This record gives sequence, structure tokens and C-alpha cells, in this order.
Amino acid sequence: MRRLFLAGALLLAMLIPASSASAAVHHPKGEFAPFAYCPLGNAEVNFCLYNETTSGSLTIGKKTTPIVNPQVLQGGLITNLETFESKFVAAEEGNTLTKSPQPVPGGLLGITAPTWWPQFLRDLFNETINNGFTGVNGTVELAKPASEIKVSILNMLFESGTAVQLPVKLHLENPFLGSSCYIGSSSSPITLKLTTGTTSPPAPNKPISGHLGTVTENEAHTLSTIAGNKQVDNSFSAPGANGCGGLFSFLVDPFVNEIVGVPSAAGTNTAILEGKVLLAQKEAVKASE
Repeated sequence: MRRLFLAGALLLAMLIPASSASAAVHHPKGEFAPFAYCPLGNAEVNFCLYNETTSGSLTIGKKTTPIVNPQVLQGGLITNLETFESKFVAAEEGNTLTKSPQPVPGGLLGITAPTWWPQFLRDLFNETINNGFTGVNGTVELAKPASEIKVSILNMLFESGTAVQLPVKLHLENPFLGSSCYIGSSSSPITLKLTTGTTSPPAPNKPISGHLGTVTENEAHTLSTIAGNKQVDNSFSAPGANGCGGLFSFLVDPFVNEIVGVPSAAGTNTAILEGKVLLAQKEAVKASE
């Protein structure tokens, strides 16, 4: 019943028309400031989306990387107000998925301090390993054009089915690995099918659950905020590494594969993305200029 009420409230807000704005578009202000890269010039777009991940983790093979630096998926939605089916539109200036490097625990050596060590010693050891030449950052990047992203606000609201589908690749950055070391590519992406509901992964993974979070609206019903949102997927596969070590990738790629544990089949990887989702009427965003 609660889920139906929240869904109804947000869908009602989507149907209420906002005032038209004819002024030139620059940067929205106030509560609409997060939508600076919404494609406001696209006449078909009727909603702006801002999906910020602030915590969670990404497990690929044997490596689990906590999300410590916020990452944003943003853009516009062309939503049919009768069926509520949406088409995603890329954000302006190539900012659809922000590049937010996350430190990979253990770095290049894949070593972390034993859990039985004193905490201060574990922190010192892990800090040393994760910095300098041995440190590795992992950055999730789009592997295909933004038009390949799929968003279903209904599925998110009802905590069932895929809420956000993302074709991505993981960029591993380290002086030794070079600038072109990736797990996943445009031809073989990691396809995340994130849900706020419960997953049905192949073994050995077991079902995990996300959740919608708490929905609130502004006074004009032109901006909806979903706080405490959790999107999950543990049914995706990941290919092996490619391009690591530049000209020596034929030697370095197998090394990275061994450290990370890729290729990894569906049922051995997990994405948990926690944060907030903002959805605003495009005309209201324009009017805030």
C-alpha cells in the first residue's frame, strides 16, 4: 500500500504541467541547480534526471571496491505520459556518467592487511599499498552511447524489474597499467541491470534486495527527491582485461585477470549503488534560470 501511494504521488507530480519559460538557458538555480547538464534544448525532453551514487560497492571477480567518491548519472527523459515509458537522452557536454575514480583495495599487488592486525597497523599498511606505484583506481565509464541507457521510473517506484540499465566498462588506472587498461569495452560491455527490487541471480550468488527509499516533493510538485535509494544487480558477467600495459598487454592482461579474477561469469559479480534520485519537470528547471 505504501509503495502504491508513493508511486501515485510521484506520477501525479509528473502529470502536473509546469509554467513555460522562454528565456535563454544557462544554469538552473536553487533547488534545480543539480540539473545543470540536463538537455534543456531538446524539445522532446520533458523531465530531467539526476541519479547520484554516494556509497555501496562493486564486486568484479575476486575484487570488491567500495564506492567512496560520488558518481552521477544524469540526463533527460522523453516520457510518454500515458504509458510512462521513457527514453533516456544524454546530458550536455558529455557529462552523462561522471568519471569518479575509486581506490581499489590492495592496489596492484592485490594485498590487504590481515584482519587480526591492530587497526592502526592495518590502516597504515593499506594506505601505503593503495598509494604510489602500487595504487590502482577503478573508474566506471560508459561503454556505449548514452542512447543505450534505459531508465524505468515505474520499475524503480514499484521495486520490480530493471530500473536502470547501464552498459559500462571499468577503467583501471595505474602508472604500470598505462592509460588504456579496461575490463569491458564497447563491443563487450559490463551490462548492469539495476533494480530496487530483489534479484534472481545464477549460482553461486544469492538474491539480494534494493529499495526505493523515501519520496518527497517540492511545494509546486515539479521536483521529486528519492532519498535512501538502493539499486542492485548480481546477475551480470564481466569479461577479461584488455589494453593493460600498452604494448605489453599480452603479458600484463593475464596478470590483471589473475589479480581481479576475470573473466567472471554471471552470478559471481555484484553491484550495490546507494544514494539519491532527483526527477524534475524540464520547464520548471528552465524557469529557475
